[in-house]
Amino acid sequence: MQYCASPYLFHRRKTREVVVGDPAHGGVIIGGDHPVVMQSMITCDTMDTQASVQQTLELVAVGCQIVRITAPTVKDAANLKNIVAELRAQGCQVPIVADIHFKPDAAMEAAKWVEMVRVNPGNYADSKKFAIKEYTDDQYSAELKRIEEKFTPLVKLCQELGRAMRIGTNHGSLSDRIMNRFGDTPLGMVESALEFARIARANNFHNFKFSMKSSNPKVMIECYRLLVARLDELGPDWNYPIHLGVTEAGEGEDGRIKSAIGIGSLLCDGLGDTIRVSLTEDSPREIAVCRDLLAQIPTLSNRTTLALDINPSYDPFAFERRPTPEIELDGGIKCGGEQTVRVIVTRAAWEKVAPKIRPKDDVKPEGIYEDLNIAEVDPTADFGVNCETQLITVKDGVALPAVTAFRLLAAKLKRLGLNNPILLKDCLCFTPTPLEPKIALLRASVVIGSLLADGIGDAILVRGEAGGGQSLRLSYNILQAAGCRSFKTDYVACPSCGRTLFNLQTVTARIKARTEHLKGVKIAIMGCIVNGPGEMADADFGYVGGAPGKINLYVGKQPIKFNIPEADAVERLVDLIREHGKWVEPEAVTI
Repeated sequence: MQYCASPYLFHRRKTREVVVGDPAHGGVIIGGDHPVVMQSMITCDTMDTQASVQQTLELVAVGCQIVRITAPTVKDAANLKNIVAELRAQGCQVPIVADIHFKPDAAMEAAKWVEMVRVNPGNYADSKKFAIKEYTDDQYSAELKRIEEKFTPLVKLCQELGRAMRIGTNHGSLSDRIMNRFGDTPLGMVESALEFARIARANNFHNFKFSMKSSNPKVMIECYRLLVARLDELGPDWNYPIHLGVTEAGEGEDGRIKSAIGIGSLLCDGLGDTIRVSLTEDSPREIAVCRDLLAQIPTLSNRTTLALDINPSYDPFAFERRPTPEIELDGGIKCGGEQTVRVIVTRAAWEKVAPKIRPKDDVKPEGIYEDLNIAEVDPTADFGVNCETQLITVKDGVALPAVTAFRLLAAKLKRLGLNNPILLKDCLCFTPTPLEPKIALLRASVVIGSLLADGIGDAILVRGEAGGGQSLRLSYNILQAAGCRSFKTDYVACPSCGRTLFNLQTVTARIKARTEHLKGVKIAIMGCIVNGPGEMADADFGYVGGAPGKINLYVGKQPIKFNIPEADAVERLVDLIREHGKWVEPEAVTI
C-alpha cells in the first residue's frame, strides 16, 4: 500500500472537487487544484443567534473560509436558519457546517439551512457504552443494515439540497461494534468512515470529504495514511478530499506543536484539502496558526526533481522506533537503543543556558553538538560509515529539505545493513535574519515531529529558534508532543464549542495551576461527553462536563465520580490523583 506518490518528493494528492455552497456567491470548492482551505468553529451556545453571528463574522474577518457550528439538538439545528439568515443579511456568505453527534434528527433539520453537515460515524447511529460483545457475520451485517436505514435519509436530503458532507471519525468516539471487531486502532477509524461512505456512494452521493482526528499526532498521522492508502486501493473514483486536524490539541505552544506535527507532516506529503488547528483559545487565533503553518510547507517539502528511488526505512502504517545500538555521548549520557530521545544543543546555546540549570531540572542539554563524535554525511551521495556505533547526521548545506534528507539517510543506512543512531536537525541551513519564534516553533515541530512519527531519530537539535532557553524548551516540548518522552504534565484539552458545559480556557488554566508540576501524568479536560471517554483512553485522569455546572471525573475512560459542583471539581480531581498514588506536592519556590 502507498499513502503518497513518494515519501521523498512532494506531489499533492489529486482529489475530486467537493462544492460547499455556491462558489459564485461566497461558497468554497475543496480539493482538485484548489488551495488548502482554512476552517474553524465558533464556541458560543447555538441558541444565541447574535453571539453566533458575531463570532462567525470575527472568524471571517481573519480569513476563516468555512465556519462550523455545533447542533446538539433539533432545536439548535433549527436555529441555524436564523443564524444563516442574519449572516446573509449582513453580506457574509461564508459556508456554514453543522456539527452533528448522536442526533440524526438534528442532522436532518440542519441540512435544510447550512451548506455542509459533519457526521461522526462513531455516534451518529451507533452506541458507545464500552461494551464487549462478539458479533457474528450475520449480526454485523444486521448492524450495517440498521446504520444504512438511519443514514440514508440524510444522504438523500443532502443530495436533493446540494449540500456537502464531512464523514469524520474520531479516535475517541468509535462505536462498540467497530471497537469489538477492529479495536481502538487506525484501521477501526478508517473502516468506520468507509461504512458511511459506501452508503453515500450507493445513493450516488459523492459531495463529501473525510477526516480522521486524534489528540495523539502519531495516531492521527497513521490514520490518515491508512485512509488514503485504502481509498487508493478501492479505486480512482474514491479520490475524496481530506480534512486534517489534531483534535483536543490544547493551548499555547503545546497545542501549536501537536497540530504542526500532525497536520504539517501530512501536508508535506501532499495530503490535505482543508485544515483546522484545534486550540483551547479564542477561535480566531486558530486561523493565524493555519495560515502560518500553510506558509511553511513549500519550504519544508521537497519540490526538486532529484530522483530518489529507494524503499523507506519505516512502515508508514504501524509505528515502530527504528532499531539502533546504544552508544554513549559525552558526560556518560546514553543514546540510541532503548534510551529516550536525547536533546542536543549548540555550544552557543549551552553558554546561554548553562548558568541557569539546576541539578534537579528536567529540561537541560544532554550533549553539545560541537563536542560530539558525529559523522556528517550527504545522503544524496554515496557514503561510508566505519561502524554502527557511530552517531550520524545530515551535514549542513545539503540541497534537500530536512524531512526528505533524514528519510533518505535512514533508508540508505538500511540498504547498507546499518542501524546507526541518528541525530535529527530542524534545519540544514541558516537564514541571515533569525526566524520569528512562532515560525521557528512550527518549522521545528513539522520537521522533527514528522521524523519521530516515522520512528526515525535518537537525538534532536533545534537551531531555528535563536534563543538558547527557548530552543531547549522547544526541543523537550516537541518530544513530549510526539510521545517520545515525558518531562511535565500532559494535557488533552478540547477547543470550546456550543456543547461545552464550562469555560474551557478558565478551567484549563485552573487545572494547570494545580497540577502542572506532575511529571508524567496525563490529564484530559473535556467540555462535554462527545469525545470524552475515548480520547481519555490513554489519559490517566479526566475532567468532563456532565451537565451545566456539574463535572464528572474519570480514571482512564472509566467514570468514577459524578455531578460534582464545578466550584469543587478541581480539588476533587486533585483528591482523585492523590487516591491513585500519582500526586506529589509541588516544590516550594525559593527566592
